[in-house]
Amino acid sequence: MQSIKPETLKQRLDRGDKLELIDVREPWEFETCSIDGSRNIPMTELESCLDSIDTSKETVLICHHGMRSLQIANYLESMGYLRMINLEGGIHAWAQVVDPDMNQY
Repeated sequence: MQSIKPETLKQRLDRGDKLELIDVREPWEFETCSIDGSRNIPMTELESCLDSIDTSKETVLICHHGMRSLQIANYLESMGYLRMINLEGGIHAWAQVVDPDMNQY
């Protein structure tokens, strides 16, 4: 399973790389702060949404600090989803490094 640093993700998004961004936090967390273009699939609802993951794209998984998304990335890889990438440090690291004006919790 791959991982990506927030600044590298920002560079890839800025150059237009076709990445799927899935935020596995709870809806209230996602509403508090999120990366533009990401969609919220809470960890607890993942099973029912597996068909909605575009396997033709690299998928970046996002959570608060990178632990839940790491678990989901490992799970998805075990299910045959081979283009999973974990955002190192999660949305917290993104806010610290890329978007310091982002709401935090």
